[in-house]
Amino acid sequence: MTPIYRGMDQAALDAGYNNSLAVANSSALLADFDQRSAALRAEYSSHLDLRYGQAERNRIDYFAGDQPGPLLIFIHGGYWQMRAKETFSFLAAGPLAHGMHVALVGYTLAPDATLTEIVSEVRASIAWLRNHAADFGGDPNRMIVSGWSAGGHLTAMCMDEPGVIGGVAISGIYDLAPVRLCYLNNKLQLSDDEVQSLSPLSLPLSLHPLVLMYGSDELPELQRQSEQFGAARSGLPGKLVPLAQRNHFTILNELAAPDGAITREVCALAGIK
Repeated sequence: MTPIYRGMDQAALDAGYNNSLAVANSSALLADFDQRSAALRAEYSSHLDLRYGQAERNRIDYFAGDQPGPLLIFIHGGYWQMRAKETFSFLAAGPLAHGMHVALVGYTLAPDATLTEIVSEVRASIAWLRNHAADFGGDPNRMIVSGWSAGGHLTAMCMDEPGVIGGVAISGIYDLAPVRLCYLNNKLQLSDDEVQSLSPLSLPLSLHPLVLMYGSDELPELQRQSEQFGAARSGLPGKLVPLAQRNHFTILNELAAPDGAITREVCALAGIK
């Protein structure tokens, strides 16, 4: 077999980015996420599907805290071509327990949108929240952006949005070069220009604190992505945090839990003790 990236042939590279295949019970974990999310959405049903743009998935679910406070904006994953914000509502439970407001944003999936368009949509959702969060008690000048997997990439791409004071990127993708070479590109159809202009590793680094978190049980390529980006950000605000015995899916429980490791980092960035 001919190596095409870091000594991997096509089959190895494809497997190197297939998180669902790597985690044997991923379907059961996602079903559990859906169930827990449905329960939270039933409890916080006042501000669901707030429209920020014209596309069908340009909607925000806003979970308001009990009193005015900082806002966590969460961007779901699924390699920019799967999943929906509704699956990840359960993650709001951790920050809500500390008085934070939480907004989950949706966006058009590939191939119905290019990655350039997806980034623009997510930026638009953050801009909408800056203009409207105060209506629900959120502080538009204390917004933390976070996301998982593809959402980690989108987090890194949106750190310069006005009102964002820090970010927590979870199990993210920061170099799109291998993505263009593997099965994920069937729907993304990344151009050479997009690989360069949409890879956080290739762009000017944000001076806002950015915490990069990943599980020690994740695929080696996913771990490398975080480690490489963390090394590039050496000396800048933020840190690289590997979480022991967490895979690409179980790591999210560290945000859903009030005392979870990710929840603690989000609260620290927001100034909550």
